Amino acid sequence: MKIVTLTPSQFDRFSKNHRYRNYFQTSKYGTLMTKFGYNIHYLGIVSDTNKLIGATLLLYKQVFMNNKIAYAPRGILFNYENIDNLSEAIKKIKQVLGKQGFMLLRMDPNIPLTIRDCKGTIMNFNNQGDRIITNLKEVGFSYKGKNNKFENEKPRWEGLIILGNNTKELFSKFEKRTRNKVRRGLNFGIEVNKDSNNNVDKLYEFIKDDTKKPKNYYEQICNIFQDDAEVYYAKVNTETYTINSRRAYENELENNNVLASEIQNQSLDEKQKNNILNKKMESDKLLDIYKQSLVQATELLKKHPNGIIIAGALVIKYDNAAFIVEEGYDKKYQSQNPDFVIKWKMIEDYTKEHLKYINLNGIIGEFEETSEHNIINEKKLGFNTTITEYIGEFDIVLNNFTYNLYKAFIKNKK
Repeated sequence: MKIVTLTPSQFDRFSKNHRYRNYFQTSKYGTLMTKFGYNIHYLGIVSDTNKLIGATLLLYKQVFMNNKIAYAPRGILFNYENIDNLSEAIKKIKQVLGKQGFMLLRMDPNIPLTIRDCKGTIMNFNNQGDRIITNLKEVGFSYKGKNNKFENEKPRWEGLIILGNNTKELFSKFEKRTRNKVRRGLNFGIEVNKDSNNNVDKLYEFIKDDTKKPKNYYEQICNIFQDDAEVYYAKVNTETYTINSRRAYENELENNNVLASEIQNQSLDEKQKNNILNKKMESDKLLDIYKQSLVQATELLKKHPNGIIIAGALVIKYDNAAFIVEEGYDKKYQSQNPDFVIKWKMIEDYTKEHLKYINLNGIIGEFEETSEHNIINEKKLGFNTTITEYIGEFDIVLNNFTYNLYKAFIKNKK
């Protein structure tokens, strides 16, 4: 067995057919990261019969005294189940990278550990998962564990909307709150479309306070991935918003007046009166909400007669699936649920394109209703989402002396 350098095209030919393939292990992603200070290696693992049996894109920077840390995003494309081949491959990789001044290799293989429903209940599991973890430990990797909430690099938990041929049937399986939020957004005039120019300016306005990446990062994704990158925007049709807000307010006002009249009916018993009173109180709340919406809609119509963009999302299409890279919205319009409507539009579009699923990106691996992360997960799990739990992160030290010096340097610096 030997380690060789691959050209980008050689690497892509291998990676696109590997069972652990992912868009992070592509030359397009490598090109993207070179724009932001990273160097790249395309390494191949060749068997004694001169067959390419493994490959990886490695990202790295010099971090300490000309020494480097390497990262294989979503893991080395390799068969981790064969301990003999794995042991030899890692030994060879350590030798090659060690001579080149690398201190550490980190990876987070694209290997599902469990598949769960939207409640977190395990539906299927990888019966080789424990074996792969054991094998990686045996060849020298330290394992971050299955119980980490947050990884250093990529999410360990992701949500997938599995697409089919019938969007109405899929919609009916959403949680009730999610269905209502989609309907509410549509009823109040939200229209979603793709930006034909893939302009990320507005999207970046929505996400700049939450991301560490510059706007140019998202622009380069569109430039490099080209037709495989798509930008969605949600726009409020302010005329429709005003008309529907007025209609909702007037209908609820009529309902409220009827309930107020019924309360005065002396022939009702105590239970009936309490029931009507509860309905009246609920109607009062709705009336206040609809009134505020009407005021907001009227003001928006005056300021933005042609509509206003309030949310956006960036998607990469890869391997018959759509991956949401980033999404955000104007917090002033959160109650209109534009992010829910964007996802519904994606479902409609990508169903027509016969894609297999939409990857909603990372979620938090806690599913109890009392979890502090429940609100975050609700925005993704309410779509009858299937959850993938990946195997997690692994580190292997390539040069103990320099790596220990580096850790001491970082500790003292802090």
